[in-house]
Amino acid sequence: QEGTPYAFGEITFVGNKIYSNEKLNKQLGIKNGDIFDQSILDERIFGSADGSDISSLYLDDGYLFFNATPIEISANNKIINLEIRIYEGEQARVDKVSIRGNTKTNDHVIMREIRTQPGDLFRRSDIMRSQRELAQMQYFDPEAFDVKIDPDPSRNEVDITYILAEKSSDQIQLQGGWGGGRVVGQLGFTFNNFSTRNFFKKDKWTPLPSGDGQRMSITASSNGVYYQQYRMSFVEPWLGGKKPNSLSISLYKSISSN
Repeated sequence: QEGTPYAFGEITFVGNKIYSNEKLNKQLGIKNGDIFDQSILDERIFGSADGSDISSLYLDDGYLFFNATPIEISANNKIINLEIRIYEGEQARVDKVSIRGNTKTNDHVIMREIRTQPGDLFRRSDIMRSQRELAQMQYFDPEAFDVKIDPDPSRNEVDITYILAEKSSDQIQLQGGWGGGRVVGQLGFTFNNFSTRNFFKKDKWTPLPSGDGQRMSITASSNGVYYQQYRMSFVEPWLGGKKPNSLSISLYKSISSN
């Protein structure tokens, strides 16, 4: 016997000073008369997939110590009235930002991709964006990503640690084909985390100098003495190290003979 479903009734907020009841109700997105669903209520308060929940509203404005507690006021005539008690707290700022787990990539290459900087207002969206930026570098295992947040309510500050795990990002390409009665072969190497700064340091060749986020590509193709082609390219994505100004250099040589 399933019975008659309950519905959401009046939802009120208590303790909120930063955002009005109208703003929080709009963010909550639950209307009077909607079928009651505890999972939807929790999602709209504490964490929706698109980041449009009430928690995101506060956590993206520095209110790290925010908390919300929904209380059932009454449940008459299959209507559940709720009171959501809000604790806003004080805005928190980022104190220390550190990284762990990078065994090959240099710290400065990672830090320039991180959006949470010391002294900034704490924003959850900045942490999520930093994770996306680090994943796009393709130097780290996305399944091993983690972020450790260590808040200090007495100082309204927070320490953030990004935990990473290195993975291989270099590529080897080998191709072969048949044309004009001859075999054509191509061999290519791409090093996605190259370091020119360590090129002349023997102890940094493991097996190649790496860690500065530069890209080196070498390709050669040939069908013997009749045709040979060589390409080499180099990309520095952060020229000068302060802004993402890219520098690209390419060398090309082609030899044909009858």
